[in-house]
Amino acid sequence: MPTIFTRIINGEIPCYKIAEDEHSFAFLDISPLSKGHTLVVPKKEVDYLFDLDEQAYERLMAFSKRVARAIDAAVPCLRVGVAVIGLEVPHAHVHLIPLHSGTINFSDPKLKLEKEEFEKIAGSIRSRFS
Repeated sequence: MPTIFTRIINGEIPCYKIAEDEHSFAFLDISPLSKGHTLVVPKKEVDYLFDLDEQAYERLMAFSKRVARAIDAAVPCLRVGVAVIGLEVPHAHVHLIPLHSGTINFSDPKLKLEKEEFEKIAGSIRSRFS
């Protein structure tokens, strides 16, 4: 059965898409730690990041870097943090999180944003993606 991320990539579940290419897909986390919290996933469904072949891993990281630069340009923050936990969904994914302090704590309360705010944030990041 496809993961929720595969279903998002296939358009079966709506998302706030940031960017995609032939191999990777980026979208806003709907339970963000901060505004602009983005998930980057390979389009190929692989459970564990380090099970990706070398080329797929390098493509995902290069794409993540481009997305992180767009987030940094669009969202006021100290920097964009990166985390790979890999336990929530059995589909490799990278968290890109605008940081306002020096830590990432996944047990912190998640933000509750309205659809309009998600759309505004996604549009701002998208417009800076290159």
